[in-house]
Amino acid sequence: MSLSSIVEEQPFTSRYSPETLPFEARAQRGRRGSFNNERLRLVAVEDVREPISLETERSVQLVSQALQQEVERINHDTCEAGEEDSFFVCDLGKIERLLKIWRQNLPRVHPFYAVKCNPDPHVLKLLASLGVNFDCASKGEIDLVLSLGVDPSRIIYAHPCKTGSFLRHSKKQNVQLTTFDNADELYKLKKYHPGCRLLLRIITDDESAQCRLSTKYGAPLSSVKNLLELARELELDIAGVSFHVGSGASDNESLIKAVRDARHTFDLGSQLGFNMQILDVGGGFSYESFNTASQALRVALDQYFPVSSNVEIIAEPGRYFVANAFTLATHVIAKRGSVFDHSSQSQDPPMVYINDGVYGNMNCILFDHQHPQAHVLTHRGEFVYGGHHTEQANGNTYNVSIWGPTCDGLDCISNNAELSHNVCVGDWLYFPDLGAYTSAAASPFNGFEAQARKFYVNSEI
Repeated sequence: MSLSSIVEEQPFTSRYSPETLPFEARAQRGRRGSFNNERLRLVAVEDVREPISLETERSVQLVSQALQQEVERINHDTCEAGEEDSFFVCDLGKIERLLKIWRQNLPRVHPFYAVKCNPDPHVLKLLASLGVNFDCASKGEIDLVLSLGVDPSRIIYAHPCKTGSFLRHSKKQNVQLTTFDNADELYKLKKYHPGCRLLLRIITDDESAQCRLSTKYGAPLSSVKNLLELARELELDIAGVSFHVGSGASDNESLIKAVRDARHTFDLGSQLGFNMQILDVGGGFSYESFNTASQALRVALDQYFPVSSNVEIIAEPGRYFVANAFTLATHVIAKRGSVFDHSSQSQDPPMVYINDGVYGNMNCILFDHQHPQAHVLTHRGEFVYGGHHTEQANGNTYNVSIWGPTCDGLDCISNNAELSHNVCVGDWLYFPDLGAYTSAAASPFNGFEAQARKFYVNSEI
């Protein structure tokens, strides 16, 4: 099978007609931005399936083929400068399965994908075709989603502190749902977008999160009543509450407490005359902890926001959908550690240099506290991904430190990585599960290419 038949970028066509989109992505609404609750509950029941496996034999096969065929296409002696740069392989089928798992575990919660996590247009098109909506935090993200033909009613402008011109732009683009957490934002909204529906973002306990957000955003509960009274005085439309327990959250007790605090805020809003309709439970979900987190959230929702409350529940997952779908392949460009490089007394592991690093697609090491795991993809011209090699490794492992290509000493991927082969210059490494907060924040520092090439497979087709 040729690489082009597997991974060439193809136009996206939805397998769903507009009439059958899951969770009814079309705007069947009594008012803009309001979902049809009865439809949500109906589809949630219909979408319950047997447990779904994220990793499948077909997924491994397609990703392996794409990696192998691209690596074998590159001739290091004759290729154009930069042609051997790092690249991604994305299995879109994993994203489809993750959505099915979401709907099994959280049938009442409509996901709004956090575009900032990975704004890959192919991912956005797929999610849009499957009925997922979008969490945008800037003019650029709003414009990107709208450029794909997504209706503005499917966007939440989920940023509590917005630039005034961006607010005017969101009004012009008819984005009618946003968040706030302070009085100045209310005055700004009154001036630039007075008809927008507002969600009051409350502070949470996110101390155990991978990336904390409540240090920057979220209104303390002590200020909630004053903010709601000010919104009423300004004749603004408070539609509900939002919170975020932090990116990569691990403390489910914090999630339960946040739902309880949201119930308190809902009740205050209702007492002040607002039509409180929407609860936004934010993001922070990851596939690895999703079973326990979704179970905790279901219990909390059933207690504080039962189905009979008719509250529309949305979320802002990002890494959950994309982290496990992308694999990064990198080229070993140099190595230091032979007998000529170290004294006989040196205990330092050999230093392996690759053509991507913390200023590129592994910026997640610095910004997202991730720890990418290196694996050997090729060794001395032999493809060794996933055990597909004729001569098995001898059982030994090789400790190395791995470094990126820039001139900065900060550009270290791992001080002590364990590899299955004694890699040499010209070999390739791969890093699985690198779809979240990676390419989205890559920079061209030191003149290196910021955007890696991407190839797409779909293990659901």
